[in-house]
Amino acid sequence: MTDNPSAPAEAPAPDKEFMATLAKGLAVLSAFGRQRPTMTLSEAAAAADLSRAAARRVLRTLAGLGYVVQDGRHFRLSPKILDLGFAYLSAQSWIERAQPLLKELSERLHESSAAAILEGTDIVYVARVPTRRLMASVLTVGSRLPAFHTALGRCLLGFLDDAEIWRRLRTVRIEAYTRATIIDPQALLERVRADRDQGFAIVDEELESGLRSIAVPVTGRDGEVLGAVDISTHAQRITRGELRETFLPALTAAAGQIAQVG
Repeated sequence: MTDNPSAPAEAPAPDKEFMATLAKGLAVLSAFGRQRPTMTLSEAAAAADLSRAAARRVLRTLAGLGYVVQDGRHFRLSPKILDLGFAYLSAQSWIERAQPLLKELSERLHESSAAAILEGTDIVYVARVPTRRLMASVLTVGSRLPAFHTALGRCLLGFLDDAEIWRRLRTVRIEAYTRATIIDPQALLERVRADRDQGFAIVDEELESGLRSIAVPVTGRDGEVLGAVDISTHAQRITRGELRETFLPALTAAAGQIAQVG
């Protein structure tokens, strides 16, 4: 971390090999989602911050490749888009190993478990075994949550150096999800540091009232972080002490088994 974290970061030199056209296509693909399952040309242009002409070329190309389907004025993703996600999952052997181990862990502890990776300032779920509906939103593989306010995210952020953690922290809009949410940037950085030192993270009703979770990192044989796994429960059922005494050893053991194929 720099001595003056408020100082503006030096802009990186532009990459001469950066493909702007490819970036536009990915921006349009990323604009589709739960909130926008279908879009008109104008909506796609606005969502991806492109001109109508650029959005038209992108959508026609994606349709020609089979990743987008046009229905009148509206466009939607086709099932072929799943090929891109499954290609990533199939290349990560630890994820395939994680699913049955998390299922076994959930059945033994009667609580939900999940695995996630870090992408920017979000975590992305790559495996999940729900036992009870704990959150207001339905979480599935591919769902995103803010990394700084989840146990999974804080475990993963801990593998970054302080300067990079601070850089990512400065790009997010910090909001209070509950009365327990940590909203001070310096306090969030210190929390990530503390979780890094102890080897696990606990988030107690910071993201949603009643939700308490504990997470540990999954590392490969070379020490590189692969992802993180967690157990989530309701705060009225399990105390923080029980998370440490009962859940943490079981979770750490599962992470060790998952890492054997990392």
